[in-house]
Amino acid sequence: MTERRYGSGRVPRSTELASTILDNAERDVVFTLRIRGESLDLLSRHFQGFIERSLVSNGVDYGDHPLLRLFVETHGRELTDFVVNGMALSHQMDLTAFERFGGDSTHLLRADVWDSLRGYIESAELHFMSGLGGLHDILAEVDAHRPDAAGGADG
Repeated sequence: MTERRYGSGRVPRSTELASTILDNAERDVVFTLRIRGESLDLLSRHFQGFIERSLVSNGVDYGDHPLLRLFVETHGRELTDFVVNGMALSHQMDLTAFERFGGDSTHLLRADVWDSLRGYIESAELHFMSGLGGLHDILAEVDAHRPDAAGGADG
């Protein structure tokens, strides 16, 4: 790392800051993988469908609770965010590696990304099925709202 010494007022602060950041680039600057566009929409729709199928297998449909669609959409976004953020965190490339990147290694990177993506999707689904704030909470809310449930909504 190069120590930059500038006289007061000789170099604008933004220039000095940019130079300092680039001096630290090998340690502090990373390129991350980001899922977006049609792939992000596909991932989101997958999780909404996954949640809907999970609810149907437990005897729940959209007529059972007035906020069920909102629950499905919210949980679908949460699972999507889990996968997107996990991929961004686990696939970071520092500046030096990025500068040397080339050749046939893109196929290795694609396989690594595929494996991670599959793993994060499976982890998100497992968490939804078994964790707090997922399927169990939605089912409890629907059961509490059903007219035949004690303390449920009026029929």
